[in-house]
Amino acid sequence: MSPAQRHPDLPPITYDRRGSGRTRSGSVGIAVAASIALATTACSSSTHQTPVANTSRAAGTTGTTGGGPADRVLRLSFLQDPGQPPDPDVFYAGQGLALTLNAYEGLLTYKLGTATPTIVGQLATAWTVSPDKSTYTLTLRQGVTFHDGTTFDASAVKASFDRRLAVNQGPAYMVSDVVSVTAPSPYKVIIKLKGPNSAFLDYLAAPYGPKMMSPTGLATNAGKDHDQTYLQTHDLGTGAYTITTAKVGQQYSLAAYPQWWGGKVYFTGIDLPVVGDLSTQQLEFQKGQLAAILHDLNGPAVKSMLADTKISTYALPTFNNQELFINPASGFLGSKANRNAFQQALNIPALVNSVFKGRATVPDSIYAKGLLPAGMGAQNITFDPSKLKAAVAAAPAADRTLVLGYDTSMPDDQQLADLVSATFAAYGLTIKVQGFTTSQIFGWVGDPKGAPNALFETFWPDAAHPYTTAHITWAADGGVNLMHCSDPAITALLPKALASGSEEEFSTLGTEAVSTGCWTNVAQLNDFMVAQKWLKGVAESHDIAAPQTLIFSGLSAG
Repeated sequence: MSPAQRHPDLPPITYDRRGSGRTRSGSVGIAVAASIALATTACSSSTHQTPVANTSRAAGTTGTTGGGPADRVLRLSFLQDPGQPPDPDVFYAGQGLALTLNAYEGLLTYKLGTATPTIVGQLATAWTVSPDKSTYTLTLRQGVTFHDGTTFDASAVKASFDRRLAVNQGPAYMVSDVVSVTAPSPYKVIIKLKGPNSAFLDYLAAPYGPKMMSPTGLATNAGKDHDQTYLQTHDLGTGAYTITTAKVGQQYSLAAYPQWWGGKVYFTGIDLPVVGDLSTQQLEFQKGQLAAILHDLNGPAVKSMLADTKISTYALPTFNNQELFINPASGFLGSKANRNAFQQALNIPALVNSVFKGRATVPDSIYAKGLLPAGMGAQNITFDPSKLKAAVAAAPAADRTLVLGYDTSMPDDQQLADLVSATFAAYGLTIKVQGFTTSQIFGWVGDPKGAPNALFETFWPDAAHPYTTAHITWAADGGVNLMHCSDPAITALLPKALASGSEEEFSTLGTEAVSTGCWTNVAQLNDFMVAQKWLKGVAESHDIAAPQTLIFSGLSAG
């Protein structure tokens, strides 16, 4: 579709077709006092989320005081590039969720502004699940149009699922078990799966879950790559905003979609330039040129922001964990006993206190907080460095030098690595600390050549269901199994736990994962965000399952 064929009320798109690498960037989460509404009601098949429509605010003045920007353009930024096209069937990273979740919508979503994951309707208004968890029937929202002006109905569900499977990127697994999508009426769909799947509702609600795309747009712009070229610089969604600029490494922009089913939004545009370094981002925020910083503030920056009474600070709950991944195919750590000794030499409370004081909590589970009831999936790692000392003393001299990696986009990862390197020298190990880019790190999923002996990286599950932690990190074919560790007990139990949804089985999976020595949860993180005082609705627009991200339709100024 050419720019002239786009909806007449939408601004033209700026084109830039340069490619970008596959990444999944983490975020540094911080815990400070913030007021967040907690969801206390259980999921209901008839509940749905009503978007915030801000229609009564008057235009404010530009700057950090008063009512916000007079042109009603919300100016934010990306710290480094999102790393992938804003195509929801391709994008599997972090920062770019701000694009995909505001331009596209799924059938379900998670309730915003809550620390308790609660599934609510988005483009579906009601749903039922068969007793065996293999058939899902959904009633669809009427009066919705795609950004190309065509009507959303049941035909979009099959077209969107088919497109995700055809593209076959990281999120494709969420619809891989679908055997049929039928439409008994224009606004009802029946989805049948190959077998029981207790996570499927969470797949539909997840930030990386299937988003609805215009069947007409998909057919018109398919090309030879199932619309992938087209969707590098366009969108075919139903969201409150449409993508108008997508220049890799430079600039991303969104414009409000006038026919959005949720009503008129306050900000008519979202401006997201790519900022190369944190100091520049902070300076622009302090000058009032940015309305907020949503991600990746390090310890010194957080301390400074908390002391500034002229701005608002937020600590928002997420499923972010600070993880240590250990490579089982390398020298000293090739032994399970040595990996367990390495784990036990980590003084996790001291690391949390040194690096994340006031910004995170010591985890009591291998899972993120909230995925299982308290006490389940217990990590149970007793601090005892004597075992590592003994193992190192018995190892050949050549095995006593290790490489400990960290993500170069994450300052806290480097600080953790430096602390462990210094501490473990007393145990007889020489640890070389080395930084790796996010694209290098996630390249190891396909080929682990060049991976270090151990790695600090931030991880969050794809959805608020424990299977999305267990499968993508611990399965032999997991999309975030960075170091290619596997265990027969985990492989055998995964499909059983998915079918049953048993919390006890997922707890056992977690205990087994810890026992391999390949994975350690070092800290439970939260999203730390700062905003100008005039920006309203920040906490209420945050999705617990989508780190670094706000749903812009809920924001206003005043």
